[in-house]
Amino acid sequence: MPSPSATRGEAVRRRLVAAAVELIPERGWTAVSTRVLAERADVTPSVVHYHFSSVQAVLVEAVLGAMRAVSAELGPVLAAASTAEEVVDAMVAAVEQYTGTDPMSLLFVEGYLASTRDTTLRAGIAAVLADLRGVLGDRLRQFGVVDPDGTAVVLGAAIDGLLMHRAVAPDTTPAGVAGVLRRIV
Repeated sequence: MPSPSATRGEAVRRRLVAAAVELIPERGWTAVSTRVLAERADVTPSVVHYHFSSVQAVLVEAVLGAMRAVSAELGPVLAAASTAEEVVDAMVAAVEQYTGTDPMSLLFVEGYLASTRDTTLRAGIAAVLADLRGVLGDRLRQFGVVDPDGTAVVLGAAIDGLLMHRAVAPDTTPAGVAGVLRRIV
């Protein structure tokens, strides 16, 4: 059983990560400072560096945690599909809630951009994507899709790209490209 001090410390870490999840889409990755993060989490700036080696470390944990959570939500959705086409439809339906300008979309875009300069974040995102592609590839394999792993890569990249395009071209809808994606499988 953890000590009361350890329990409080974990609660502070969770508040810092939650604050980062809010701040990254609001301000952008590079505008999240120790002071801003501490204010949002209602702690002193020194507490940020007590729990994390840097603000960057908090931001990385925040983005990877959010990506893992969204990816985990897809598992049961994909498991419910009874054809390869339904797998595509499930993925398309899962992204309908994201507009490209909503906080979660912006968090992902900021994370992808930051990963070009941060090897830890890049490796973490690559691991999340590999896990998702594995689940997706396994499901497509069950339906006899030719090259299920390659198809999973293309399908995942198409969904990510669609979300990014929606930020600048809101008339681009997932349902509008579902037929094209179904033909890929």
